[in-house]
Amino acid sequence: MDHKMMYEQLKGQVKLPNFAIPKRYDLKLKPDLSACTFAGSVEINLDIVQETQFLVLNALELVINEVYFRDSHQREYRPSDVTVDNEDEILVLAFADVLPLGEGILGVNFSGILNDHLIGFYRSTFVVGGEKKNMAVTQFEAADARRCFPCWDEPALKATFKITMEVPSEFTALSNMPVIDEKLNGHLKTVSFDETPTMSTYLVAFVVGLFDYVEDITSDGIKVRAYCPVGESEKGKLALDIAVRVLDLYKKFFSMPYTLPKLDMVAIPDFCFGAMENYGLITFRENELLHDELQSAAVNKQRLAIVVAHEVAHQWFGNLVTMEWWTHLWLNEGFATWVSYLATDCLYPEWKIWNQFLQLTVGGLQLDALEESHPIEVEVLHARSINEVADAISYKKGSAVVRMLQDYLGDDIFQRSLAAYIKKYAWKNAKTEDLWDVLSEVSGIQVRKLMDTWTKQMGYPVLYVKSKNQIIEFEQSQFLSSGSHGQKDWIVPVTLCIGSYKRRKNLLIETKSGNLDISSLCCSSDGSARTYELNQEKWDDEQLWVKLNVGQTGFYRVKYDDVLAARLMKAIEANLLSSTDRFGILDDSYALFEASDLSLSSLLSMMNVYRKEIDYVALSRLIDISYNIVKISSEAIPYSLNELKQFFKNLLSANKLGWETISGESHLNVLLRGELLTALVVFGHSATQKEALRRFHIFLGDRNTPLLPADLRRVAYVAVMQIVSAKSRTGFESLLNVYREADAVQEKARVLRSLASCPDSDIVLEVLNFLLSDEVRDQDIIYGLSGISSEGREIAWRWLKDNWDLIADRWGSGGLLTQFIREIVTPFCSWEKADEIEAFFATRVTHGIARTLKQSIEQVRIKARLVQNVQHEQSVDKLIRQLAFKE
Repeated sequence: MDHKMMYEQLKGQVKLPNFAIPKRYDLKLKPDLSACTFAGSVEINLDIVQETQFLVLNALELVINEVYFRDSHQREYRPSDVTVDNEDEILVLAFADVLPLGEGILGVNFSGILNDHLIGFYRSTFVVGGEKKNMAVTQFEAADARRCFPCWDEPALKATFKITMEVPSEFTALSNMPVIDEKLNGHLKTVSFDETPTMSTYLVAFVVGLFDYVEDITSDGIKVRAYCPVGESEKGKLALDIAVRVLDLYKKFFSMPYTLPKLDMVAIPDFCFGAMENYGLITFRENELLHDELQSAAVNKQRLAIVVAHEVAHQWFGNLVTMEWWTHLWLNEGFATWVSYLATDCLYPEWKIWNQFLQLTVGGLQLDALEESHPIEVEVLHARSINEVADAISYKKGSAVVRMLQDYLGDDIFQRSLAAYIKKYAWKNAKTEDLWDVLSEVSGIQVRKLMDTWTKQMGYPVLYVKSKNQIIEFEQSQFLSSGSHGQKDWIVPVTLCIGSYKRRKNLLIETKSGNLDISSLCCSSDGSARTYELNQEKWDDEQLWVKLNVGQTGFYRVKYDDVLAARLMKAIEANLLSSTDRFGILDDSYALFEASDLSLSSLLSMMNVYRKEIDYVALSRLIDISYNIVKISSEAIPYSLNELKQFFKNLLSANKLGWETISGESHLNVLLRGELLTALVVFGHSATQKEALRRFHIFLGDRNTPLLPADLRRVAYVAVMQIVSAKSRTGFESLLNVYREADAVQEKARVLRSLASCPDSDIVLEVLNFLLSDEVRDQDIIYGLSGISSEGREIAWRWLKDNWDLIADRWGSGGLLTQFIREIVTPFCSWEKADEIEAFFATRVTHGIARTLKQSIEQVRIKARLVQNVQHEQSVDKLIRQLAFKE
């Protein structure tokens, strides 16, 4: 085949051709931290499996200096043509002669740039002794090892890696494996690392920088270290303790020990994601690894525990057993997310983390209710599309359906199945079907038949539930926030209780509709074994509530008929339902409202029965829903907005948690206090605003005042920004000073999250421009984008358009660009704005943002329809007035 024909065949291909299979990489790298460049060489042991004149591997933005191939007889072949195709991200080597079958070595000398885009082999900066220095870091997932060295950059093409680095002698060099040799050569040193076990390219990692560390050893001798900024090693102790404990926990849970001799965790100053599970060398954003007793809020500590547990879980689910292709990314992320909550619950049972898991599930339910969603198993057609599928479907829906399956099969069967799966596929690659087959074998249940409906098709069902005599009627339909109804069906594991948690039934709904006779249940309300007869008189009792999806372990929504809905409202008022079920009823009600299946009046009436709510997860959801309703109502019924806010203030101020922390109070109360007070500030509760400002002014004079601990600072910062304007900037300037003077990354993030909440659009524009300045690290811009006020929406959109070329160039290569679209596009709620956004991006869309853009525009149109519905709703203003002034 001639060269031109081969190049044509390779254009646009998703995967590399299978002419050769890599077995081992001998990689040598020399980063120049001053010039921000690197040089390297790699010798790749190959198995040529097809006679070919071509070798095709991945490379991107590399300069190829020399190439050779040596066969098993030591004959050397030089390519007649070397082509780096940056569009298809491949290196094509054409040889004059056919390469012989069997083993050989491909050698490549290359060079590249330590980029500023937080991907591949990139530059980060840190300050030590007042001097700014460069460090070198890797971020290879999903498909960016190719930016560092030529390789077969696909997860199924596993190999071993022998890594050697030449670095400044005073710097620390880290990689996946321990150092086995270090040789000084003047101001440089050569560091050789032990060879890795078989692993995928995206898990290869190295870091070159200056650090201090703390270390510990697990019960079976694994050395664990947390590498921190110089002088801050104490901040690594919490993460270290958690990592050591979860390593022991996972060893028992998976019936498989951790497979490397060491595990390093490193805090990176500039990092695109939260953390990355590189085998034996986990990299983190600083605020996900470092814990400061004074500056870290309870929410930071909880997040740290979950993130560390998640990344350590990947050492089994993802690193030891790796997905065969990115279609099965959820096998990595869904399971690591689920097991990280399991581990956190073992370490901190008082956090009731499985209740909080519901907040995560909501993110999956919301995204999967879009017509522009995608199945858990999604076809990936371009390397730059991979980051877009590492979304709430892979992580949140993925982990939620895992939990649903665990609940259905039982804890013991599920754990034994996972252990068997890890053992069977250790060091290999697996597909979703492989896991289902192991689960089926252990459980005796046809798991694949059940779960294919959840992973191979997008979306999920809403169950419409009606009561007729002693019969419960079910009908399932695809739930879509657009109000449409799809034709898909699911096999749904359903749980329900009737009047008591002791009267429970589990069933599997496998058809579009069906009936359940509940006239006879297995036990009575007192738990005795006698049959409980549900006669018509008892069924007509208004106290006899029916609740489906007990504990919210199922990934579906429920719409009750009016009779059953009214009984549930009474049950909530009487405090007869668990906090998770109260959460579920509230969340389903809001989703049904969004889908035009429930009126605003009905939703507000439902919210009104939560006046006595004290549970964190239920109240947190109540707060989020209140925010959303205010945004919709400000467009639909602006004349009722003040009364609506008054209703929400009444609803939330009924909780008497107050400002003062109480010695020994629960972790959940600490979380709730901050969210509750922030909501009251945003809704204009004058006493809360006044107290927040008073405490802020004391804080400015004493940054360690107990009046404003880390858990309450965001309340004060948001309160300050509520009264800032272009003519009254004092509070804004004070907050900027807090940001500039803060050493702790958690404090900087807190300030950034608050700045754009200002109702003055001129200030919002100033904040957005500040985010582009050198004062804000590229990774941290997402914090500032997440809190833009409704009043600032239009100016933020104009700013995005004006700066798009700069933003796309600076953030377009990694995963952060989608955040700009989500945070700035999604808040709008008019048809005209959706059309305008679509037109602007028509010539600017790329593989990396296409799906996010479609989803965001769909959400704008959903809200536009919602605004229209509320405008046409009869008497809603009258109900709001009644609720606002109800005692």
